[in-house]
Amino acid sequence: MTTLEVLLTPADFSALRKADLQDTACVVFDVLRATSSMVTALANGAEAVQGVEEISEALAVLKRQPGVLLAGERDGLRISAELTGSVAFDLGNSPREFVPEKVKGKTLVMTTTNGTRALRACATAQLLLASSFLNLTATANFIRSQKPDHLLLVCSGTFDEAAYEDVLGAGALCDLIWSEYSSSSVADSAHMARRLYRMERFALLGAVAQSRNGRRLLSRPELRDDVAFCLQRDKFPLVAECNQDGLVTRRAL
Repeated sequence: MTTLEVLLTPADFSALRKADLQDTACVVFDVLRATSSMVTALANGAEAVQGVEEISEALAVLKRQPGVLLAGERDGLRISAELTGSVAFDLGNSPREFVPEKVKGKTLVMTTTNGTRALRACATAQLLLASSFLNLTATANFIRSQKPDHLLLVCSGTFDEAAYEDVLGAGALCDLIWSEYSSSSVADSAHMARRLYRMERFALLGAVAQSRNGRRLLSRPELRDDVAFCLQRDKFPLVAECNQDGLVTRRAL
């Protein structure tokens, strides 16, 4: 029997790391902003995005591979030399920074508060995708083509809490693939996410503007445009796949 579930909060990441995911496809959402930034980077010509959890891991990769670009945030802001004790990161976590002239042909090493943690928590999954509103339909079409028996949509959240925008993203994906899973074992969490998305789908920007992350970004003039950017539907028709080592690349279709 096929199953569809949405993991709503990062409080479950520790259990997810211990779970048997060998027969499970996982799709991670960090709408504001990690998965949106990863998708944008790949669309603009980046070779790959290496997701790591800690700043120290990113610095270790840079030491081994001096040609990589460091990207990421803490408390929403680009990681500074003061925070690392050595070098400032090349990029933050704003998808608008990931323009072709900066990322084309490059491998990025990214660490964020929640998004890269979510991807690493799902590392043992049979299939692991990074998704956002920016590549939503491409992700849905790929899932239809793969027909995974067990599908888990993972909301990265904010610290240890649910993030409204991630639940909306997961709900939007549920809505697109509902006909493939609705007659199977669908968790209440998937029903909740889909229903929430369908309630808000005609006014997503207004809904996300009221979320914790939305309010935080909108309060900062240099970051406020990220909210509208990340809510663009199907801007990039690509699938972003993550391997067990945390390397996110554009999946050949």
